[in-house]
Amino acid sequence: MLKPKFWDYHDTSPHKSEHRFNFRRIWCLTVLLIAGVSLVPLISITLIDYNVTEQSIESDIMLRTARLVSNTQRSISFFITERRSALDFIVRDNTFESLTDPARLAALLDNIKKGFSGFIDLGVITHGGRQKVYAGPYNLEGRNYSKQNWYQQVLDQGVYISDVFLGFRKIPHVVIAIKRILPDGSFYVFRATLDTKQYNNLLHNLEMAGQGDAFLINHAGILQTPSRLYGKVFQKISLPVPGYAPKTRVLEGRGTNGVPLIIGYRYISNSPFILMVVKQKKEVMETWLNTRMVLIWFLCISITIILIVTLSITTHLVNRIHLADTKRVMTLHQVEFTNRLASIGRLAAGVAHEINNPLAIINEKAGLIKDLFKIKKEYQNDEKIIGLIDSVLSSVKRAGTITKRLLNFARHMDVSIETINLKKVISDVLGFLGKEAEYRSITVNLHVADDIPLFTNDRGKLQQIFLNLINNAFAAMNDGGHLDILAKKKKDKYVEIKVSDDGCGIPESLRHLVFEPFFSTKQKKGTGLGLTITHRLVHEIGGKIALESVAGKGTTFTITLPLNTKKNED
Repeated sequence: MLKPKFWDYHDTSPHKSEHRFNFRRIWCLTVLLIAGVSLVPLISITLIDYNVTEQSIESDIMLRTARLVSNTQRSISFFITERRSALDFIVRDNTFESLTDPARLAALLDNIKKGFSGFIDLGVITHGGRQKVYAGPYNLEGRNYSKQNWYQQVLDQGVYISDVFLGFRKIPHVVIAIKRILPDGSFYVFRATLDTKQYNNLLHNLEMAGQGDAFLINHAGILQTPSRLYGKVFQKISLPVPGYAPKTRVLEGRGTNGVPLIIGYRYISNSPFILMVVKQKKEVMETWLNTRMVLIWFLCISITIILIVTLSITTHLVNRIHLADTKRVMTLHQVEFTNRLASIGRLAAGVAHEINNPLAIINEKAGLIKDLFKIKKEYQNDEKIIGLIDSVLSSVKRAGTITKRLLNFARHMDVSIETINLKKVISDVLGFLGKEAEYRSITVNLHVADDIPLFTNDRGKLQQIFLNLINNAFAAMNDGGHLDILAKKKKDKYVEIKVSDDGCGIPESLRHLVFEPFFSTKQKKGTGLGLTITHRLVHEIGGKIALESVAGKGTTFTITLPLNTKKNED
């Protein structure tokens, strides 16, 4: 239904070189050119914008994550450093004797709790590993820590900050221990316990997008604070432990379920902790995903509009070219056909004129011979000779009638408005085709109503119209067919002529193409211009032509002409 007329067009004219265009090829090239020029820049700029925007958003997310990790790391590092410095000050400001005074130690614990949050208890451990004095809520005085890992570490390092562990109290906590050398060469360890809730609250209160999770792990990947996604304290996380880096690093990774992640981490100096911030990439990129969908929809709608406009404009333009080219070729054929018909008419008129002279001489001489034979008595009663002379005179008369008809027909080929006797015009045309009808046993019935008055019109065009229609009817009929030509008045202003045959008819699917230029059902035997020219001639003399046909039963062309001449020069 949307297929343009030129798409299935095939040149059936005998002079194909007259058509200069391959319309389907022009249409395809034009569509490709316009669509390419329009779509390539659009798609290119969209892809560039897509990549630049995506990289910009990813870079911004990386920077935000890095900033969050750095700020959180500074808070935790400051928390630990501040408490370590406080303990170091206590050790330096108090002698071993004063620290081993339970009252003094309790007072120090009370004061340090007021100044710094997170402290649970204090203790002094002698060089044998036994806790000599303890200040705090648990009963840990006299406990032997010589076998504890953290105790061994502080002996080696002097200052030690432990992982989160349960210890004797079976509660997660962190120990900061400082080794102090006494004047006699021996030593003691000043130990403080920190509440891990301080870390938990700090990390829990962080504001993070993308369902982020912040937690601490030790260098073995064991959780030191609870994680929303990776488990409880002392569980090993499913993510690999990131390699050491002196600064904050942010990288992309995947979880165990393949979910894309953005992972930021930082090793906390002078501690066994690694701060981890993990975000779901899909969640943090949600804004970009929404924007991306808008961008994709914009691209799709733009491409659709460009293609619709391109196809519409190209189809319209190529249709116009096809129409113009068809009219040009049809005009050339019509001019050629008219010139050829005029030449044949002039030639026929010349021949008829030349034949008329000898016919007149033959007629005169035959008449003279007949008169001479009638004068002499020996021939007056010779019926055979008189009959032969009458046969010669009859043939000469018949030949004269034909030449006069030919001269009369040729005389009216030129354009001229004359008074028309419709019956005579049709009879003249039939006179030229009478022999073909006789040879093929075609019965021709002509009935012109008596009430049709004389009217003025172009006689030459009427002759061409009836000649074309009768020729087409003969071509459509088998031998022994019937041709009916009926003419009658219609509404006192028009005359209606029906030319009906009982030939092969025209299939319904082809009827709309009958008046199209170069359409022919005669394969290569016809030019396909006969009915096109007929349609145009009828239109030029102010008439209308209609078609009725039933395949296999016959075709009727109906011509309606005005009785008052109205010349149409279009």
